[in-house]
Amino acid sequence: MTSTQSPPVSAPDGAPIPARTGRKLRARAADRGASKVFRWTATGAGALILVILAAVAVFLVIRAMPALTSSSADLSKAVSWFPEGSSVLAFVGPMIFGSLLAAALALAIATPVAIGIALFISHYAPRRLANALGYVVDLLAAVPSVVYGLWGGLVLGPVVRPVWDFLGQYLGWFPLFSGTVSPTGRVMMTVGLVLAVMILPIITAICREVFLQTPVLHEEAALALGATRWEMVRMAVLPFARSGIVSAAMLGLGRALGETMAVLMILSPGFLYSFQLLAAGQQQTIAANIAAQFPEANQMGVSTLIATGLALFVITLAVNMAARAIVARRKDFSGAN
Repeated sequence: MTSTQSPPVSAPDGAPIPARTGRKLRARAADRGASKVFRWTATGAGALILVILAAVAVFLVIRAMPALTSSSADLSKAVSWFPEGSSVLAFVGPMIFGSLLAAALALAIATPVAIGIALFISHYAPRRLANALGYVVDLLAAVPSVVYGLWGGLVLGPVVRPVWDFLGQYLGWFPLFSGTVSPTGRVMMTVGLVLAVMILPIITAICREVFLQTPVLHEEAALALGATRWEMVRMAVLPFARSGIVSAAMLGLGRALGETMAVLMILSPGFLYSFQLLAAGQQQTIAANIAAQFPEANQMGVSTLIATGLALFVITLAVNMAARAIVARRKDFSGAN
C-alpha cells in the first residue's frame, strides 16, 4: 500500500518547501479565513441590533402618527377614555411623571440594598454561603412579573399598610407622605417596593461581578497599610467599581421604567402630577396604562397608546445614553488606574 502525501508547496522563488512547513502555512491560511468569517459575523450581529432598534422606532412613529396629528376634539370623540379638550402630549405628561416617579423610587430603595448584598457576597460571606446566596438572588430574576404583582397586591399591601399609616400620621408634613393614606395599600409606595425587589437581582448580580474584579493587589495594599475591612472596601473596591455600579443602576432603572403587570395589579391609578406616595388615585405609568386600555381600544385608541409608548421609548433611550455618558466619563477615574 502506498501512503497519500500532501502535494509539495513551493516558495515564491520556486524552491520547494518542506511538508511540515506547508501544513503550517495551510493551517494559518485556514485560521485567517475563520477569523474573517468570525469578524463579519460579529459585525453583522452588532449591525442587527441597530437595525432592530431603528425598526422599532420607525414602527412606533408610523403607528403613532394618526394620534399625533389629530386634534384634541377628534381624539375625544374617537377614544372614550381620552380626556376631553386635551392633546396627546398633555395626556401622556402625567403618565411620564408617574413612570419616572415609580422608577426613581424603586432605584432609590434597591441600589443601596443591592450594593450591600453584593459586598457581603463578594467580601464578607464564607464561600459556601456566598455561593448559595448568589444563587438565591439570581433566582429572583426568574420570577414572573405577574407573580410579583399578585404578591404585592395580596400580601405586601396589607402587611405594609400599618407602616404607611404611621408615616402619614407622624410624617404627613413631608410632601411625599402627605394626603389621605389609602386603606388598601395600593399606592405608589407599595409599587416602589415591589419594583425594588424586581430590579434587585439585576443590580446585585452586576455589582457582585464588578466587586470581584477589583485587583487583589489594591486590596492587599490597603490592608497592609492598616486599613480595616470597611476602609479597604471604601478606598479600593468602591472607587474601582464606580462605573459598574452606575451601569447596574441604569439597567435596573430601565427595567423599572418598562414594568407593566406588577404596576397594573397593584396601583390604584390616577392622572395627576402628585408626589403623594401614600394616597390612592394619584399616579399612573405608561406601561400599565397601555396594558389596561389596549384590550378594548379601537384603531385611534391603539394609535394613542402607541404614541404614549413612543414617549416611553424615547425616555428609556435617553436614560441609557445618559448612563453610557456617565460611565465613559468616570471610567478614567476608577481605582483600576
